[in-house]
Amino acid sequence: MVDEDLNSLAEAHSVSTRYTDWRGHEAAVSRETLVAVLAALGVDASTPAAVHDALARLNARERAAPEPPETPERLAPGSRAWGFTTQLYSVRSAGSWGMGDLRDLAGLASWAGALGAGFVLVNPMHATEPAPPVGPSPYSPMSRRFASPLYLRVEDVPEYAALPGRERDRLADRAAGLRNRGEIIDRDAVWQAKRKALELVHRLPRTSAREAAYDRFKEREGAPLKNFAVWCALAEERGADWRRWPAELHDADGPAVAMAAKRLARRVAFHTWLQWQLDEQLGNAQRAARDAGMPIGVVHDLAVGVSQGSADSWMYRSLFAPGISVGAPPDEFNQRGQDWGQPPWHPERLAASGYAPFRQMVAAALRHGGGLRLDHAMQVSRLWWVPEGRPPSEGTYVSYDRNALLSCLVEEATRAGAVIIGEDLGTVEPDVRADLAARGVLGTSLLWFERAGDGGPKPPEAWREPSLATVGTHDMPPITGILHGDHLDLRDRLGLLTRPRSVEETEHRRLLDGWLGLLHAEGLLAAAPAEITAALARGSAEYDVPVVAALHAFLARTPARLVGIALADAVGERRTQNQPGTTDEYPNWRVPLADAAGDPVRLEDLDGHPGVLAAIEALKARR
Repeated sequence: MVDEDLNSLAEAHSVSTRYTDWRGHEAAVSRETLVAVLAALGVDASTPAAVHDALARLNARERAAPEPPETPERLAPGSRAWGFTTQLYSVRSAGSWGMGDLRDLAGLASWAGALGAGFVLVNPMHATEPAPPVGPSPYSPMSRRFASPLYLRVEDVPEYAALPGRERDRLADRAAGLRNRGEIIDRDAVWQAKRKALELVHRLPRTSAREAAYDRFKEREGAPLKNFAVWCALAEERGADWRRWPAELHDADGPAVAMAAKRLARRVAFHTWLQWQLDEQLGNAQRAARDAGMPIGVVHDLAVGVSQGSADSWMYRSLFAPGISVGAPPDEFNQRGQDWGQPPWHPERLAASGYAPFRQMVAAALRHGGGLRLDHAMQVSRLWWVPEGRPPSEGTYVSYDRNALLSCLVEEATRAGAVIIGEDLGTVEPDVRADLAARGVLGTSLLWFERAGDGGPKPPEAWREPSLATVGTHDMPPITGILHGDHLDLRDRLGLLTRPRSVEETEHRRLLDGWLGLLHAEGLLAAAPAEITAALARGSAEYDVPVVAALHAFLARTPARLVGIALADAVGERRTQNQPGTTDEYPNWRVPLADAAGDPVRLEDLDGHPGVLAAIEALKARR
């Protein structure tokens, strides 16, 4: 039958024809989806005859299996540690320019290390658009290989001191104005101010020693740095989506781009210099963490992909599959599925490159960090491909060489002496977690998702050891928001509920009652669950801090190798950083750190903050 031939062709190219959904039901992938995904892989399956011909070519081709990479078998197990997790841009200080920056990261690490923390895990600091509008999501960057100058502290560039006093005063006034802007982080305003300031500093002379250091940096980074800087210069001139540029500029290695690079030489030099400054300030942050006694230090986050018209998709255009977006199938918390608007690697072409872009990306992230978190850890095994123009529910899984990607990851992490954490949440292949653990890659244990066989909360001794354990994640409301049901109000208001509100409320009460009951039974929460739920029903915040502390004391009782305290949880924040399924309907990735009343919490406020101290003490006492 034709459908059997199509399925055989798809499976031969590691394209799933069936999958198990989040309810445990098996679902068949439509013919239209299979044809579109195969087309993106360069295989014509549009007609029965084309399928037949493709199968014939496939069967005739000798498919010698590549030799597996010779790398370390697994990462060495690290020691147990606790630390903080945060979205760095939200952690502002008295000196930052409207959003958290790398000086703030160094200060946060120094403060946390003095308290006994072993790490600080932050959001991806990948490169963004070089000119406004700047996309707010750290998880939809322009490049995963390079960093965003939004996070630079202008005053920490050594040459800044040579600016005339009046210029420094003017820049200080501009920075103060950014610190006093509204409740939402305005990346466009921040970058406009920082870019002007950095352009002034860039024009200042450098000492011979500094110039030599700059030359070493450029030599180390090589062609990828040059290509990225050229993309930035072109993006300033023509917009950040290279697909809308003239056709002759689509080829990063073509003659038209070479001519443009000469014409834009000054802007290319500026963007090259910005990456040098980022390299230095990222290094300063990790040194501050280690100097404070942190055994791990800064743990960076690696997004699952880049935007469709990004620098990476331009620089490595042949290695991406056209006409496809990466996303996720429907699940319990995102029942419509997700389309992240990111092109996937082409599995065969990436393998043919020796996984060079992947290796370079991991090495760059670990150069100034003690660890790396893989957002959506399934990126090393399979991705949900959604053909353009179709809803996320009409996608399918495409597999990658998991052994090869894990080998690259382990080799780079071993070289850096770093830990690797995989976000293995949601729909995960049965053997992925076992393979990650076998390679020494930690998983992610999320308290709200940890359930026993009866559906109730999982007791602490039943949790897995090779993992980072946290209460929530950036895609969920902080603890206080969940206690008061803020997420139900938000999702209902935005039309994101796929079940009646009453059903959602019943499920929420069941989940909350289960955890409050277990905390009480474990002796971590003195008040009875009924007393707490009654107070919550009255809108009382009486038990907010005790529940936050008790949940972290519970995490400390698990065998998890690493335990994380979200700063948003500790300060009593009620707003989520990101509401999946929304774009402009909610200020995703733009919420500065604040307490339950909405009052800003700055870096300087953390020292002595009662909620923060309560969470730390509860965790340390039980660990």
